[in-house]
Amino acid sequence: MGLPGKEIYRGYDQYGVVSVVEDGPKRYLAFGDQDEQSCWLKHEPLSPQHEYVRAMLLVLLFKEPKQTISFGLGAGSLNSCLHGYFPSLKQQVVELRPEVVNVAYKYFQLPRGKRMVVHTMDANTYLQTEIGKKADILFSDIYSADGLDAVQLAPDFILRCADRLKTDGWLVLNCWREHQSTDLLETLCELFDDVRSCATQSGNWILFAGKKASHKNASQLKKDVRELSQRLGFSLNSHFARLQQHSD
Repeated sequence: MGLPGKEIYRGYDQYGVVSVVEDGPKRYLAFGDQDEQSCWLKHEPLSPQHEYVRAMLLVLLFKEPKQTISFGLGAGSLNSCLHGYFPSLKQQVVELRPEVVNVAYKYFQLPRGKRMVVHTMDANTYLQTEIGKKADILFSDIYSADGLDAVQLAPDFILRCADRLKTDGWLVLNCWREHQSTDLLETLCELFDDVRSCATQSGNWILFAGKKASHKNASQLKKDVRELSQRLGFSLNSHFARLQQHSD
């Protein structure tokens, strides 16, 4: 069974299909005929519809960013949200597929302007060749039609990500529950002082790793999550309730 609605665009590149499907007020980005990569609501263009994207935004409890790096664009729901609600934020976005970038601009209102620079290249190539300001937060969400790119789990990749963060920066990884392993957690705990995770009902496993430990207590975090939810226009309470700490 394919996605609901009508396909309004289909493009191809060396990596396969990029499809846009419209179903009433919703638009979907897909890399095949079955699973959606992104969901976008026309009348709420800044509001991420996927649970895992909202969960990734829990990192904002620990750091309000001025500079971010994102690996993997999709329809740009994370980046559009950050662009809309953090007007002083500057984003570097890295997406392997030019076709995905074109579709995000044309069909999903990805913002244009100096505050968001999109690089069309491999994430590892970016880490090894592009020189720029270090980030407050680095989001890594590298997926293809076949699922999570294994590079995102590699210790050398995580080390390079850590090197691109400020001394109090945070790394956010979108993985699947099947990737819950002591090896990955050990790698993160060796490089970061504060490691937390959130398992979503949709099957994603979001990892948060801070180079400096947050000393906010439970009461302060509950207050902050209420304020952040009000700012973004949707509740983060259910994701916050599943947040676990792994570091000492």
